[in-house]
Amino acid sequence: MNKRIAVIGSGSWGLALGNHLAEIGNDVKVWSFTEEEKKLINTEHQCKFIPEMTLDDKLVCSNDLKEVVEESDYIFHVTPSKFTRNIFRNYKDYVGEKPIVICSKGFENDTLKTLDQVLLEELPSAKIAALSGPSYAVEVSRHIPTAIILASKNDEVLDSVSELLMNDYMRIYKSRDVIGVEVGGALKNIIAFCAGICAELNFGTNAQSALITRGLAEITRLGMKMGAEKDTFYGLSGLGDLILTCSSDESRNRRAGRLIGKGMNIEQVKQEIGMTIESIDNIEIAKKLSAKFDVEMPIVNAAYDILYNNLKPNDAVTMLMQRTKKFENE
Repeated sequence: MNKRIAVIGSGSWGLALGNHLAEIGNDVKVWSFTEEEKKLINTEHQCKFIPEMTLDDKLVCSNDLKEVVEESDYIFHVTPSKFTRNIFRNYKDYVGEKPIVICSKGFENDTLKTLDQVLLEELPSAKIAALSGPSYAVEVSRHIPTAIILASKNDEVLDSVSELLMNDYMRIYKSRDVIGVEVGGALKNIIAFCAGICAELNFGTNAQSALITRGLAEITRLGMKMGAEKDTFYGLSGLGDLILTCSSDESRNRRAGRLIGKGMNIEQVKQEIGMTIESIDNIEIAKKLSAKFDVEMPIVNAAYDILYNNLKPNDAVTMLMQRTKKFENE
């Protein structure tokens, strides 16, 4: 039976995911903040971030959150993390028993909370799931085989949402470790940003492999202190997503790092990328989390100092290489 789907957010991932759901037979309503995007979606069936993607006729756009959410069966929340609470407040009265699938990757700046914690603070009865993993929107739009992970404490939500999404080019794995899936998805963006800097400095594959490995160690240490399961970080939302975003300039976070490596400042990078850069939005949060949970995160600290304390990227690499000798698992 076809379902009615609300997609909150009209960026590249929101529209790729919404179009996937429409193409397999569901009626999809996307909420966009702007009239311009609504017109582009409804009249030209186009996504400005993925021009090659033609949107299915069963996908429509509205600027009215109540209209999008109230009559839906499932809600997919796909807005930048920094806007999550305020946007959710504007539609939480229409949620009822509908499952909410968090598809954004990040934390809330003021509270350092994961996004599921933000939504549950606003609506304690909400049925929450988190969707994450290696999934470039443009590849999903091309029907390239993709495997991602869905996490929830609610088995009914896990079963129904995974069934809703799966077909012969999208495979869903299930997890109950919501914190682990969210932390991995948020923090890998910072490591991808660093990978972009390394690529621009022509450091080669030795350095990239070391960065991915040691970056994963930092993410895992923090995630476990926050209550996540270690194995989660060696799965799709940890290692899988980390390899993807560190290895290709399809990642806007890696591209942002490359631009910093060229000598641009933060504002110039944001203007050049033209979309939300979660690594830059969340780097200060990651630094605060490392202090709060007393976790050593030298790569995160180096990225923060490059962005905000005028540390030169080459000097940051020298500092990391000359740190005190340690056993690998320390």
